[in-house]
Amino acid sequence: MLFYSRPLSPLKLMLSLLMLVGFSVTALAETASDTTTAIVLDVYKDANCGCCNDWLTHADERGFTTRGHDIKNLYQFKLSKGIAHENQSCHTAVSNEGYVFEGHVPARYVQRFLSAPPAGAIGLAVPAMPMGSPGMEYQNKFEAYEILLLMKDGSSTVYAQVNTLEDSVR
Repeated sequence: MLFYSRPLSPLKLMLSLLMLVGFSVTALAETASDTTTAIVLDVYKDANCGCCNDWLTHADERGFTTRGHDIKNLYQFKLSKGIAHENQSCHTAVSNEGYVFEGHVPARYVQRFLSAPPAGAIGLAVPAMPMGSPGMEYQNKFEAYEILLLMKDGSSTVYAQVNTLEDSVR
């Protein structure tokens, strides 16, 4: 079926083809921007820690790709990443950019941090292992906890306060 009763001039044919190519490239670019690449986190942990594996599941279910690494001298590894003793927990996740996420940091805070890392920050930490934090869920028990912002100079400040179980594991 022809749409034109007379043949197109070479100029109109060329312009029509350029428009068609332009629309195709635009459509491909929009499709490519809709697909997101999962953020990879390398997680360094003790081989015998079950809550670490539960945290990996939490992160994976929320769009991250986690790779667990069982290492022996975890304490020294954490110190080498700038995580002070008082801010340590059971596992350390490291992003491709080198940011650290110490302990049971909820995945949504990891995502928020990575989308706009504060200047001078090395990552986030949930010191110790608060009941009800991701990977530490037990019988709907919960203890409020702080997520700390870790700075390159060794200091830390409160990044977020988690006050409910729903806020912790969503």
